[in-house]
Amino acid sequence: MDQDSRLKLPARTVSPVRALGLRVGAAFGLMIAMIVLVYIDRRGYNDSADGSMSLLDCIYYTTVTITTTGYGDITPVSVSARLVNAVIVTPLRIIFLILLIGTTLEVLATQGRERIRAARWRNKMRNHVLIVGYGTKGRSAVETLKTHDITADQIIVIDSSPTAIADAQADGLAGIVGDATRREVLARAEASLAKQIIITADRDDSAVLATLTARQLNSKAYIVVAVREEQNAALVRQSGADSTVTSSEAVGRLLGLSTLSPALGEVLEDLLSSGDGMEVTERDVIDDEIGRSPKWVSDQVMGVKRAGKVYRFFDDEVSALAKGDTLIVVRDASA
Repeated sequence: MDQDSRLKLPARTVSPVRALGLRVGAAFGLMIAMIVLVYIDRRGYNDSADGSMSLLDCIYYTTVTITTTGYGDITPVSVSARLVNAVIVTPLRIIFLILLIGTTLEVLATQGRERIRAARWRNKMRNHVLIVGYGTKGRSAVETLKTHDITADQIIVIDSSPTAIADAQADGLAGIVGDATRREVLARAEASLAKQIIITADRDDSAVLATLTARQLNSKAYIVVAVREEQNAALVRQSGADSTVTSSEAVGRLLGLSTLSPALGEVLEDLLSSGDGMEVTERDVIDDEIGRSPKWVSDQVMGVKRAGKVYRFFDDEVSALAKGDTLIVVRDASA
């Protein structure tokens, strides 16, 4: 398995790099302390090579002693030197070994914990939302989902950029670094069990391939794809997308409308923004509204979904609301 395309769950608050740095720093601190002790009492040691102890000899003795190598060419001969070795150096050696072993065990334990977390995630991941691409469009989609009761643990992100996945992890999302056009990458994200798949690729050809692959893995998921050019929307739908959003065309229309009518542009931008002002949402029809025209509902109805098909509020087919209808309405975002 490609190391970069492994599942990356939201990062823990304690950084492994920082923890390792602290351990290495503590180990060097122990070595420096021991070097100082040996150098202060260097006359109490005997070097079989020349009988004297230089600073380099003290460093050498410390490294071979604290790592339990012990060649025996330098030995403590005075009472004070032997006492220091028995009372201070030996405990320092034990602490040093604990640090080394502890670091190794911590690395192994961290890897084990991550595997267990990934296994648990896979076991419970059903009917989740898969986001392909964590750029501006992908992040906006996630924020909108969160405001509509989709929790972070129900969302997983795929992006080819490690930086983007790191950002997703920082936002509390699971992520996979990889190419979403590849079947094995989508499989790691449990695409076959996803309820919705949102594809926001940087290029339309990548969006087409990702849509084809996702649809092969999951015939039931609702797939929404962002395309850059209008002429590619039909191809994406033929590839298996249920809905397409043409980003460049939509932005262009919004720019044109904002130029011709700043007030209209402001209202449309308000509708597209999430969590503030007006918002487009959907809800079930209530009993008091059954049999009434959509024009007389308390909320501003824009469309009616009936039997899987969406009608405009003025279409004759939905002139009277029926039980089971779903209303697409404009309402106060705080509601």
